[in-house]
Order: sequence, then C-alpha cells, then structure tokens
Amino acid sequence: MPESSREPDRPVAGADTAGDAPGAGGLARRHLLMGALAAPAALAVPSIVAAPAQAAAAPRTAPVVPPRSGEFDPESPRFCLAVVPDTQYLFDEDSSDPEPLNATFRYLTEQRGVANVAFMAHLGDITEHGSEHEIGLADQAFTAVDGVLPYSVLAGNHDVPGSTDDQRGDTPYLRAFGPDRFAGRETFGGASPDGYNSYHVFRAAGREWLLLALDWRVSDAGIAWAQGVIDGHSRLPVILTTHDLAHADDDGAASLSGHGQRLWDRLVRRNDQVFLTISGHYWPPGRTVLTNDAGNDVHVHITNYQDRYYGGAAMIRLYQFDLARGVVDVETFAPWFLLREAGERPLLGAEMIELTGDVDRFSVPLDTERRFAGFAPVEEPASRPYRRVVTRDTLAYWRFDSSGLRGAAREGEAVQEGAVARDLSGHGNDLVMRRLHGSAAEVLTRSADHHRYAPAHASLRFDGGQGPDRGAILEAVADAPINSEKFLGGYTFEVFIRLPDPFEGEHAWMGIFSWQGRSGDAGKTTGWSPLEPTCSLNVSPERFLQYVVYPHVQDADPTSWSHALPVGRWFHVAVVNDGRRSIVYVEGSPIARNPTQRSTGVATLGRPFTLGATGFDNAFGQGFYGWLGDVRITGRALEASEFMTAFE
Repeated sequence: MPESSREPDRPVAGADTAGDAPGAGGLARRHLLMGALAAPAALAVPSIVAAPAQAAAAPRTAPVVPPRSGEFDPESPRFCLAVVPDTQYLFDEDSSDPEPLNATFRYLTEQRGVANVAFMAHLGDITEHGSEHEIGLADQAFTAVDGVLPYSVLAGNHDVPGSTDDQRGDTPYLRAFGPDRFAGRETFGGASPDGYNSYHVFRAAGREWLLLALDWRVSDAGIAWAQGVIDGHSRLPVILTTHDLAHADDDGAASLSGHGQRLWDRLVRRNDQVFLTISGHYWPPGRTVLTNDAGNDVHVHITNYQDRYYGGAAMIRLYQFDLARGVVDVETFAPWFLLREAGERPLLGAEMIELTGDVDRFSVPLDTERRFAGFAPVEEPASRPYRRVVTRDTLAYWRFDSSGLRGAAREGEAVQEGAVARDLSGHGNDLVMRRLHGSAAEVLTRSADHHRYAPAHASLRFDGGQGPDRGAILEAVADAPINSEKFLGGYTFEVFIRLPDPFEGEHAWMGIFSWQGRSGDAGKTTGWSPLEPTCSLNVSPERFLQYVVYPHVQDADPTSWSHALPVGRWFHVAVVNDGRRSIVYVEGSPIARNPTQRSTGVATLGRPFTLGATGFDNAFGQGFYGWLGDVRITGRALEASEFMTAFE
C-alpha cells in the first residue's frame, strides 16, 4: 500500500502495521537537445548561412533554438564538456562543407549558459588532407568560438603527415591551430616546445580541471612534457584527449590500439589523476573501463561518426557532469539536423538527430571524493566545540562524543544503562539511557560515524525493531524544562540521522524523537488517535519522514511528509516553525508536503522528551533503527544558514 494512502489513518511507532515500498521510478533525464526541439519558433535565431550548392541537405528555414539563458557558472555542481570528433569529411578540398560545424559551434555558443558548457574539445582529423585550403576553411569556422567558448584542438593523422610524430616541424595545421592561436586565453596553460601538444585548465563545479590535448603520435619528448604538466598540477583531475587511443568491435567493446597501449603504459596508468580518456580516429564508437596502477577506474571512450551520413554532420557528444548526483551523463546528437523544422530535415538526417545506443548515450558514475582521494583528498571539517554550537536561543543540545555523553563506551561498544547525555546548553535537559523490553546491551552502541558537517564526530547506533519489540531510548530527566516547553514563539528541532544499508527487519513507523504523553490528555480531538503523542518525528514503512504535531493553541494535527530517504547516507533534518506553520528541511532543502495549516507551539504535557522512539498510550514498542547524531532544539525559527550544518 503506498505511503500516501496511510495518511488519513496515521499509525505511529508501536502500532502493528506494515506496508510495501513505493514503486521505483522518477522523472527521466531532461536533455538539452529536447529543450531545443520543443522551443517555439518565436525564439528562433537568425538563419544558418547558406551552404555550398553541392550540400543538398542545407537548411532553408531558421533553426529553432532557445535563447541564451544566463552565463556560464563555474561554481555550479553541474557542467558540460562538449566533444567534437573527426570532422575531416567536411573539410575535403573542393567537396568541403563547413556548415555543419558552423551550426554546431553556433549551437554551443548559444547554449553555453543553458547547459553550463565549461569547455569544448576537438579530437583531431579536423580536415581530410591538412592542406592550406582545408586548414583555412577550418580556421575560419573556429573563429566562431574564439573568445566565446574555451576549447582545445589536436592533430590527427589527416591534419599532418601521418608518418610523423609531434617532432614533425612546421605544418599548415600548426600555423592555424598551434600555441599562437590560444596565447592569452584564460584556460590555455601552455604547449610542448614542438607546439603539437597543449594543456588547458578550466574551472567548473568549484574546482579546476586539467585537459591534456595530445598529438596523434606523441613522441618520447611529448610524453615527458605531458608528465611534467601533470606533475605541475598534482591536485587536478585530468581528462586526456588524443586522436588514437582505442578501437572497438561492433558491439562497442573497446580495447587499446597499439599506440594507445604505449600511451597507457607510459603515461595514463601511472597517473591516478587521469580518470577519463576520449579519442576518435576509429569507428564504431565504443568504451571500456581500465584499472590504473592505483587500483582506480579510468574510463576509455571512443567517439567518431565520420562514417555516418554527411560525414557525421559535426555531431557532438556532451559529457554532462552532475557532481550533485555523482554521475556523468553522456549524449550524442547533431545540431545541424536538430535545429531544423521537421519537414526540412532530410530523411537520413532525421534518423541521426540523436544516437541512443549503449556507446552513444549512457551514464558513468563519478564519486569525485572517492575517485580523486589519492591526489586531492577532501579535508573533513574539524569537530566544533559545543560552545560554538550553543547560541543564546538554544534550549537544548546533545552530542555523543566524550564532551556530551557520560559513562560512554568506546567506539563499537554498548552504552551502559543509565548513561547520561548532557544538555550542553546548560539548561538542565539531560537525557538518560534505558533499554526497552529487556533488550540486549548491544541495542545501543557508540559510533564514530557522523555527517560530514556535524559538529561532533560521533553518534549513537540504535538497533531497535519489531517482533520481538526491542530498542533503547534516551529520555529527559523528570524536571527538565524541555518537557513542558510550549514553543509559542516558534522553534527549530534539528537531528542528524542515517538509516542502515542494508535496511533489514521490520521497522515501520519507528520514532526518531517525540514528547511523551497522549494527545487526548491535551484536549486534542482531530488526530488519528487520542493515544498518540503530541509531537513526534517518525519513519514510515516506505522510509518517508513523518512529522506530526498537536499545536498548543489550535485543535489540529498538521503533518509533514518527506520523500523516501535513501539508506546508507547521513542526513540533517530540521523542523522549523515560525509560530504560524512548520516546514521540514532535509539537507537544508524544504520538502514538498508541508501543510499550510496554522500551527502555534507544541501541546507538551510535562512528560519526557524522548530520543530514539515514539510512544503510544504512554508506552513504547520498538525503538529506532540506525544512527542518530547531534540533536539541537532552538526557541525560534532558524534560517538554513543557521543550521548545525553551517560550517564556519
């Protein structure tokens, strides 16, 4: 039964209820390209410049594209790396047609703010023969992104004499796309003495990233130069682009080429900073994951579409980094076809607007904290003394390190019956531990596990559950002021929680905290039962947070419901009431289902505040299952910037 159907008949901890988890699912990933398809014609940009006469597929109407939306944001956790593979068939002497690449560049510059495009990388084989004529046409096309979008280029075997390495000397390619083109650009870091290898440092997601653009045949000197660049930027993650690194079979399974094996052995595998390599040259596209000398994954990707209709039509691949989700979403499409009205697309062009095979549209995990730990470890905030957490509005504050828990066991050991969690606010709201229903000592243990931004680097591990009921609670001493506090001026209740992974056993409607006492005894008549407590934070069978309160002033029971909490992850939860209504926050983010019903104060009855369970009819069934960290109660509504997670 879905959680929402339980709301009219709200069970609480101790009730004999069960439920099925809600069905998996969610909104599909929204694509930048789909936004372009859906944009109204009124938002069209000026029409594409006419292509040569032999380009029968040239568009005749204005493309439909959203307007620019803001500027590139280097601090956003979401950004995009655009990759342009082999365009050689578009720059082939008198068969040249730059227009598809022009359209791609226009698209990227127009979309830079929409997709937060941080950088663009061309993978080589810009041209078919590397002649003055072809290079000149390509040179002119690239002026569209000069000074607008940071980018890199590198030489493929069709741009320079294919039998040479990066010591080949002067070429039309070098004169057009060598270091002189990038001198003074903000992201350009430098080039090898020969000019054919370069590196670029761009800022995105609040950090700097190093992109190496290496010649199609890197000499020993070039490899030594690249190693020096990596050594000189020893804390930066590295994306390596080159023309020839890997090839793939028809199923998209990639393996290193002969030159790629040399580059892997001499450079990539030795440098843990290199987490992603992107190359062209071969088709079909493919991908694989290799393990470097540090035991970490290196994603090896081939992207090349020159064998497709219209030489690939300057198709692009977008690497959409989403560090909030810890993933890189990859999609491949052709702006030249995408931007036309449906009736103006050639049949074959319509078929390759977007490629959705396993090697063209996919996602790869990227936990930057774990993957980059070997060279750029994230320093954990230091534990904060309790005096920096207690403000003048703090009514109670409990933590479970040595400063807050008397009679505390060592990490992993059981907390003894009668142990005291001191109220560090100085208001006398000490909590005393007791086990429920003759539970074993191990039902409550000390832990060093904690939320990254918790003030104390400690927590309590509760092992409560149903059938047979078991658990442990910490309840306020009889004369604690918090037991009778009415909170008429507003309040903020904060707690750090983590649910176990795997989440095993029966734990439906377990309580996190509550005030003991029956709502009926407070004269409340509107709720699910007059026997339930007057205020509690619980976890539903589907792992939704449920905050229910009986206000001191109103005869009401406004109840908030969160989304399903993932297991195995710490969360900061805050209930904020401004004297009129309550809003629940998870990780500083307001949840959707906060009632607008007026809620002033809490109908406390002088019975103990309790951590680790929610009672029913003044008795406890099961206890909490998981970890609880610092708990703070404040006598006013706090801003999110004032929560315990605010790191100074």
